[in-house]
Amino acid sequence: VVTYSDVYLLVPLQHRGPDMQTSMKMQTQRLGSSSTGRRAVNVRAQAVQTALSKTPVKAPELEQGAMPLNSFGPKAPYIAKVRSVEKMVGPKATGDTYHIIIDTVGKIPFWEGQSYGVVPPGTKINSKGKEVPHGTRLYSIASSRYGDTFDGQTTALCVRRAVYWDSEANKEDPEKKGICSNFLCDAKPGQEIMMTGPTGKVLLMPEPNKPLIMVATGTGIAPFRAFWRRAFFEEVPGYKFTGLFWVFMGVANSDSKLYDDELQAIAKAHPDLFRLDYALSREQNNTKGGKMYIQDKMEEYADEIFGLLDEGGHIYFCGLKGMMPGIQEMLERVAKSKSINYEQWTEKLKHGNQWHVEVY
Repeated sequence: VVTYSDVYLLVPLQHRGPDMQTSMKMQTQRLGSSSTGRRAVNVRAQAVQTALSKTPVKAPELEQGAMPLNSFGPKAPYIAKVRSVEKMVGPKATGDTYHIIIDTVGKIPFWEGQSYGVVPPGTKINSKGKEVPHGTRLYSIASSRYGDTFDGQTTALCVRRAVYWDSEANKEDPEKKGICSNFLCDAKPGQEIMMTGPTGKVLLMPEPNKPLIMVATGTGIAPFRAFWRRAFFEEVPGYKFTGLFWVFMGVANSDSKLYDDELQAIAKAHPDLFRLDYALSREQNNTKGGKMYIQDKMEEYADEIFGLLDEGGHIYFCGLKGMMPGIQEMLERVAKSKSINYEQWTEKLKHGNQWHVEVY
């Protein structure tokens, strides 16, 4: 039997409006204690369908005009306000990661795949002994241009708290913690935040009929959430995604998954357009019996990946830069097995603007 809480978990937080909550409560009441499995499945399917009913965007004018770029800089940043900070991971996650919604009042517009800069409050002493403001930290934007509110008035960031573990003292050293990430993760609603940008042209979305292969580790999933919100959650005039949307996500364990409620809902509602493959390094083994890293999961589908790229598909990489050597070694090994010159193959993809890398 599927309980009310089981159904509720399928619905992303920002879509749980009063009408939907009332509808699900009514459905749950009909089930009662003697509900059959069949009826429970019907409720689950209805909840998923409701969650993915596309919401008309309220600022379609954001489709017009040139791509925004560097509208604000560190000397004159935009002052926004934090709307909410929500922890996304479970107790066994390898770090704390938060979804942060920011009120921008539409004054610092962006396109999907771009990044914002954040200037943390306070100062530091530079190498010359002078007191100066903290430097700008870049974060990939985790919402579409319409934000989580569909009106272009908000944006979102996906931020992991950076901490430093002192192995000798066997505890965290607060003096070495990440200044900006901790500022953001500890922020309260209404708190001001200095923002720069937007920046970036590397991870922009192509035409809506192209196959997209997105490879992310950790918070590198952020720009791809912007993609899937546009493709599956929003009703945008003149835009309809008809390609393949394939996400490879690498994290340590199930508690470390990010935005999994949205991903699972899309997978259930659009099995013809959407694929999702996790590489859980501390829970899964690869074909050789070792830990399952993201390159291992990709290699399981190497023939399909190469085929899609040969047919004009796009591949995106975002996350820690340490992910790329293993991925490139795997791709080169597969290319060699297919008698493909790896360097020529990647150069062709880059020349065709099909190869997109943004790592940090």
